[in-house]
Amino acid sequence: MILAKIQSSVAAYKNWLCAQKTHPFAHKWESLQHFQDNWNLDAADPADMFERSFLNTETRRMWQTAQWYPKRMMTEFWKFDPMTVRLMFNDLLNETKEVEGRIGRFLFGCDALLQDYKKAKVTTVENNHYHGDFQMIALYLAFRYPDNYAPYDFPVFQTTLTRFGSRDIPQQNDLARYFKVLRTLRTFIDKEPEIEPAMQQLLQARRYYKGRTLLVAEDFCRFVAEN
Repeated sequence: MILAKIQSSVAAYKNWLCAQKTHPFAHKWESLQHFQDNWNLDAADPADMFERSFLNTETRRMWQTAQWYPKRMMTEFWKFDPMTVRLMFNDLLNETKEVEGRIGRFLFGCDALLQDYKKAKVTTVENNHYHGDFQMIALYLAFRYPDNYAPYDFPVFQTTLTRFGSRDIPQQNDLARYFKVLRTLRTFIDKEPEIEPAMQQLLQARRYYKGRTLLVAEDFCRFVAEN
């Protein structure tokens, strides 16, 4: 990536952020706070805990569209085989292990659960658990460890790298690299002292997460890709 392009984009992002009266994607910080308040793998009713962890007063589009509903399928898995799902999440969220392996094992577990689910429920029409695009897996990681991970949009990632003059544009999903790039970009954002106060000014409501988070870097990538 070309340093001058990154620095120029950070300055443009700062100007954009300071000019906003409301943040168009503040719902991400709200959902993050809901997750932090409710996530508990030891809950007596894990399916209910999972549902309560993903709430938002504005939108559901982070985990549900007309043809994409990974949260609904994972809730079904929690009801179907809570022990297996708990083990899957314990492994995915174990920061002592390498992230690529955790993601791969979680996806394999989803595939296996779907097959078992279909065998047990022979009338079901479900043929997809909707985690194969890695968006929901990234969301689990981002909401559990907001300082290390962020929501994932592969086309936005590709466009951002292109705008920054990267010589190696990924042609397929690469979550590990995405997280590394965002952490790098966060270091450049941190050097612009006006960005954090401007962001906090837009997140005054108590329902928004106020801690340090890579959501700022993810938001920066969205800005770069769209402008």
